[in-house]
Amino acid sequence: MFDLYIGNKNYSSWSLRPWLLMKHFAVPFTEHMVSVAGRDYNPALKPLAGNARVPCLHEDGFQVWESIAIAEFIAERYPAMWPADARARARARSISAEMHAGFAHLRTAMPMNLKLKLQGRPATPEVQRDIDRVSEIWSEARRDFATADGPWLFGSFSVADAMFAPIVCRFDIYNVSLLPVAAAYRDALLAHPALREWSAAALLESEAHAHYDRLVEEYGGLR
Repeated sequence: MFDLYIGNKNYSSWSLRPWLLMKHFAVPFTEHMVSVAGRDYNPALKPLAGNARVPCLHEDGFQVWESIAIAEFIAERYPAMWPADARARARARSISAEMHAGFAHLRTAMPMNLKLKLQGRPATPEVQRDIDRVSEIWSEARRDFATADGPWLFGSFSVADAMFAPIVCRFDIYNVSLLPVAAAYRDALLAHPALREWSAAALLESEAHAHYDRLVEEYGGLR
């Protein structure tokens, strides 16, 4: 039995990834939520995770942290979490790692807050490059590897879809314009029952961070 430690659903984009993956594949786990107030190192989380951050997966006291490492650990027991074809699997791992390590400009400009639905604004060149790269990744995966099995990046749902779920949410929050293939993928993931469950729970949370108030004005108000 797994125990998954996650942050607030409204803010913790990293926590969404393993939670969504485990929900989709019906992996049994017990959920434990902790506050992610503040963005700095939090020593209070050290007993829960070696890196003092969430998400962190526990199995009989053994800890696995970092969302991509959690996904790999679980996928060893649920191999359907990665595409069966070797090249598709390699590409899925490549884009998952790129998502885990990159897109800093986009993340900074568009922090996670599922309670906001903003009008949007023109992106800076740096942020637009990140947006264009995400759109390119999605379009290429759908073109080269997706099958008729489903709407996901590699046909069937995989770790790669879970890794990109927070970006999908950000594109929705900040009203980012996307080309048709990328927009269709965004809409499919937003409609995923588990992601809808996560979002509904996020809207019920009471914890709020004042620094998000400025985003409403910066992005043209709520839509």
